[in-house]
Amino acid sequence: MGEQVGFTGPLWEWGARDSWYFVTLDDEAAEVVRERPRPPRGFGSVRVRATVGSTTWTTSIFPSAGAGDEDGSYVLPVKRAVRAAEGIEEGDPVTVRLELLD
Repeated sequence: MGEQVGFTGPLWEWGARDSWYFVTLDDEAAEVVRERPRPPRGFGSVRVRATVGSTTWTTSIFPSAGAGDEDGSYVLPVKRAVRAAEGIEEGDPVTVRLELLD
């Protein structure tokens, strides 16, 4: 089992693409991800197992815009099936547990 982090953040829609929703990791969770050594992956992504409520899925988190500096965060894409199953909408606070797989 990989290292786990938890955080809560609002669900937001990416303005560049309709229907793409994300939750941004808080500073503490992002720091754990940044400090963990891992093999390089496309777009700086990190494989994770995410849990929101009773829904768990495997996906990747991605550096947020501006993550080129040391203090950048990461964003978790939240697919439609998860949003529907958990009844979450844009602006709702989402509590997430991530298991780092890389």
